[in-house]
Amino acid sequence: MSVIASSSTGNRLRNLGKGVVFYAFIIGFCVIVLFPVYWMIVNAIQPLNHGMQFPPPLFPKEISFLPFITLFENYPVARWLVNSLLLAGMATLIVLALAVLGSFAMTFLKWRGKAAFGLLLLMTQMLPEALVVIPVYAMYSNLGLSDSLPALSLIDAAFILPICIWILKNSFDSIAEEIYEAALIDGCSPLGALLRTLLPLSTPGLVAISVVSFFYAWNEYLFAVTLIQSPDSRPVAVGLASLKVMLDTPIDRVLAAALFFSVFPVVFYLLIQRYIVAGLSAGAVKG
Repeated sequence: MSVIASSSTGNRLRNLGKGVVFYAFIIGFCVIVLFPVYWMIVNAIQPLNHGMQFPPPLFPKEISFLPFITLFENYPVARWLVNSLLLAGMATLIVLALAVLGSFAMTFLKWRGKAAFGLLLLMTQMLPEALVVIPVYAMYSNLGLSDSLPALSLIDAAFILPICIWILKNSFDSIAEEIYEAALIDGCSPLGALLRTLLPLSTPGLVAISVVSFFYAWNEYLFAVTLIQSPDSRPVAVGLASLKVMLDTPIDRVLAAALFFSVFPVVFYLLIQRYIVAGLSAGAVKG
């Protein structure tokens, strides 16, 4: 009995040691990942002279919102925010319209070359933006579409559309084909069955591709800085980069701008996180 008891105690101690190591690793990893964000917040809400001390304080010695006030007074921050919301909104609407049709055709319609089309969609993700930015700039300049947010939303939507089609296709795959066939028997056209039957059942997938496309257009920089020349048309990504290259911009204002523009995507993501997870995992179980 003593041998069995000592063996059981040894197993518990080994499991406890593994658990301690595992959680210590997770905590350490979270600290490494979140510390830059914490450091940005601390230096954005305290006077600049405190942040420039050595060693710098880990906690704010004095709370000051002067960087935010001067940021809004000296730079068109609100305009950048509106531009990004318009850009991301237009790109999201374009992606939604095209991804719904594309994923519907790949899931429920039978046509020659469907497998090759799906493979072609995946292959487009192998093309980096830097490879096509010069041809896109030349084409947009010849067509008079440069320095236009609607035109920029088209190229943003084109780059994120293939992956959104595949995400929504996974959501459609979780719907039994009999439901679509029953809608056709009841007199619906294929488009009517899509709008009245399939889309209401694919809400998580629609939310997922909306978020993916919105954040892509919100964060996209290369095409925006290349195609947008007017300061009044700059989105957030280009506006933040312009603050970094201005040597006369204090670092606390740059951090305040980064913190301000980070709040909206983070809050938005937290509010709809469960829909994103459901949309991305759709199709794992059929029926």
